[in-house]
Amino acid sequence: QVQLVESGGGLVQAGGSLRLSCAASGRTFSSLTMGWFRQAPEKEREFVAAIRGSGTITYYADSVKGRFTISRDNAKNTVFLQMNSLRPEDTAVYYCAGGQPITMSQGRSYPYWGQGTQVTVSS
Repeated sequence: QVQLVESGGGLVQAGGSLRLSCAASGRTFSSLTMGWFRQAPEKEREFVAAIRGSGTITYYADSVKGRFTISRDNAKNTVFLQMNSLRPEDTAVYYCAGGQPITMSQGRSYPYWGQGTQVTVSS
């Protein structure tokens, strides 16, 4: 129903920055909570950050708090993840998700998912 496409991943050195983007289809984007999740090799998917439809409420995993910032531009149907002070342990495939979750960090509450974009942080 809703199509999500991530971009902006790449290879960076520890301490560097990347800005991920997620472009959404449809005309109901502003009603969706949008989240970022990541999955490292041989690890389970984990919550990174989420933002409610209006953009006024955000939530972050403790591991990225103070380093990552989630934002959205509803006029452009796009959500962003600004990642600063990157660490090797941030290496993962990053996925954009959309839905109407009660609990923002719960991945199974999001019905819409992008294909993922690879982020690799070298030491």
